[in-house]
Amino acid sequence: MLHPEEEARFAQLVLPHLDSANNLARWILRNRADAEDVVQEAMLRAYRFFSRFRGGNARAWLLQIVRNNCYTWLEKNRPAELMTEFDEELHLRPAATPESLAAQADEHRRLKDALQALPPRAREVLILRELEGCSYKEIGEITGIPIGTVMSSLSRARERLQQILTRTAAKEAS
Repeated sequence: MLHPEEEARFAQLVLPHLDSANNLARWILRNRADAEDVVQEAMLRAYRFFSRFRGGNARAWLLQIVRNNCYTWLEKNRPAELMTEFDEELHLRPAATPESLAAQADEHRRLKDALQALPPRAREVLILRELEGCSYKEIGEITGIPIGTVMSSLSRARERLQQILTRTAAKEAS
């Protein structure tokens, strides 16, 4: 249990990033209910260990906890996802119906589908950079990888995303 002044500090520094935590978990896990469970556990963990937080970037600290909890959850519940890198044969969508084609016409939906086709580690760097606006340094802190690796991972993830979007557009055009 935290002292009242530490509770206030936790509320001030960590709680404003709860939406980012939920967003990251939803994208990594691809399931809202699972993400909510993982974020709840991550928040409890952050609260429990907040006395060890010595300042710095509270957002990166929290997102690192969320990320780690997501991968722990994936290891327990969907280990095959972590072992599978992007494979076109495994990640192709079934034949489209007129209803799904209409739904996919929306660019947001196509992007979401393409992002979800990426493996979790590629998805996470894109989400952290493009949707959460994290710097390379923050992404490195969250994921525990060097900035150079963050930049190359981000480049590869963007390239894969572009390939998926291009293939999707070509299929819709034909």
